[in-house]
Order: sequence, then C-alpha cells, then structure tokens
Amino acid sequence: MNARTFEGEWAVILGGSSGFGLATAHKLAEHGMNLCLVHRDRRAVLRRVQPEFEKVRGHGVELLTFNTDALAADKRTEILDALTGAMGDGRVRVLLHSIAFGNLKLIAPERPRTEARERTRPLASDPRAALANKLDIEVERLSEAVDVLFAEGELSLHPIASPPTYAQQDLLDAEDFARTIHCMGTSLLDWTQDLLNREQFADDARVFGLTSEGNTVAWKGYAAVAAAKVALESVGRSIAVEMAPYGIRCNIIQAGVTETPALAAIPGSHHLKAQAKGRNPFGRLTTPRDVANVIYLLSLDEASWVNGEVIRVDGGEHISGATS
Repeated sequence: MNARTFEGEWAVILGGSSGFGLATAHKLAEHGMNLCLVHRDRRAVLRRVQPEFEKVRGHGVELLTFNTDALAADKRTEILDALTGAMGDGRVRVLLHSIAFGNLKLIAPERPRTEARERTRPLASDPRAALANKLDIEVERLSEAVDVLFAEGELSLHPIASPPTYAQQDLLDAEDFARTIHCMGTSLLDWTQDLLNREQFADDARVFGLTSEGNTVAWKGYAAVAAAKVALESVGRSIAVEMAPYGIRCNIIQAGVTETPALAAIPGSHHLKAQAKGRNPFGRLTTPRDVANVIYLLSLDEASWVNGEVIRVDGGEHISGATS
C-alpha cells in the first residue's frame, strides 16, 4: 500500500486531541493526509497534547490546530476560512465528528432495594463477606483493598468490587438533553453543511460520526448521551441519502468499550470495561487505533459503496453471548 495514499487531501477532525480523534489523525497522517484538528483543552492538557501534534507533523503533512469551541458558529467560520487559505487546490476528503461533551447524570434518584429483600438476603450471598470470612479479615478492609486494585485496572475483581456511585441530586433536565444532543449529535450536520456550501469537500468525501452500544442499551447516567448517539445516527443516514449526489458518503462507527478520556468520565466506567473485556471474544477492550484503522479503510477509494451504515468496530463484543 502506498504510504502517501491521501497526499494533497485533507481531514477535518472535531475532537482531535485525544481518543478516537487523535488516533485517526495519526493514522491518516501516516498515509499522507493533511489535517485540521479542532479541540478544546485547558493549558495543562495542552502540554501533553503538543508532543502528539509534533508526531503528526513528523509524517510530513500539513497540520492546522484550533483550540476553540467547535460548536460555536463564528468559530466554525473562522476555522473554515483558515482552512480555505491552507488547502489551496486541496479539498476535504474526511470529516470526523469525535466530540465528547455531554451530561452524564441520572434521570431519577436511585432507590434502594426494599427492606424486605435486604432482610431475607443471606449474608453468604455477599461475595466480599464470604471471602473476608475465609481470609479471616474485616469486610471493610477487604473491600477497600479490592476497590483500590479494581480502580488500578484489575478488572477481574469486578464481581466483588463496590458498585458505582452516582450523583443523586443533580438530575438531567431538558436543557441538559438539548445541549448534549446538539454537542454529540446534530452538530455533525452544521459542519457538513458548511463544508458543502463552501465547496470544500472532495468529489469523493467521507463523513464519520461515533456512536456506542448505549444507542440500544440503557446505562445509568448515560441517558442524554444515548439520545445524542441515536440523533447522530439519524443525521448520518440523512447525510448519506441527501448528500450522495455531491459525492459524500456518511457512516457511523459503533466502537466497542474503549479506554478514552470520554469513557473515564462515565460513572461506573470500570464496571463497563470489566464487562466488555469479559465478553469480548478476544479478551481485550477496543483501542482508539482499532477504530482509526477502520476509518482509514473506509476512506479508501475501494470503500466508496459503503454508505449510510452503522459499523461495529468491537472485535465481536456486541454479538458475544455468555462467556465461559
């Protein structure tokens, strides 16, 4: 494969400083694609991000970076104006929406199990109590040690780790839903329409968004983000149909559970990781590079007939049933 497959072409990546966005930037740069990365990071984070940007430049591609609000219309105009000047005769081959900014709150306070069920549950049903009894150690000390190890990545301790905790008072409201759906869902259309109206897309362009298993499975604290993912998928289908005459293909990537800053923000993320690793046929989590590799493949000429799909990139995690 020619290492300069995309020489002279550009990718616009929204959320390009970490996770899927940064991994995709590295992958596309390896194959000669110039990059426009939009991100929003604090100064302390920027110090960690800058070396990654230099690695991208090391592939001999042009790189524009904008640390600004990708959701603001005036900032979008400024970015696309700058991109026009930098591209010259080039055009945008890839638009990747990887914005992870949403509200992770419950929709109702958690309600404990009934006192009757708690009274009738035998003490031995608590695996920590049973294990503490065997080890002749206090349950509290064992629980503390287990939780520390679990938080450090010992996911096999999932069955006896403390359950995740959630904020009980600050619940999702209509404004939270609206902001999250726009940020992580419908804002893809804003960027796609502006690039189209400015005639900045290549004749064979690819638009990508990122969804998750939360589009069909209810995770506590994920209601607003789940709604945004479903909205994103709907917008993606509309782009695929209505913009096909302009040479634009749109596909949504459903990644498996992946170690990213966005995942770490989800309440109970360690439990999600443990469950995903346990049922994945390959016994590991999805990586940002796994997803970047598929975005690269779908950006090739040979993938031009893939359009309007939700494509799972999870090693079979989604379809795996009971594990031994």
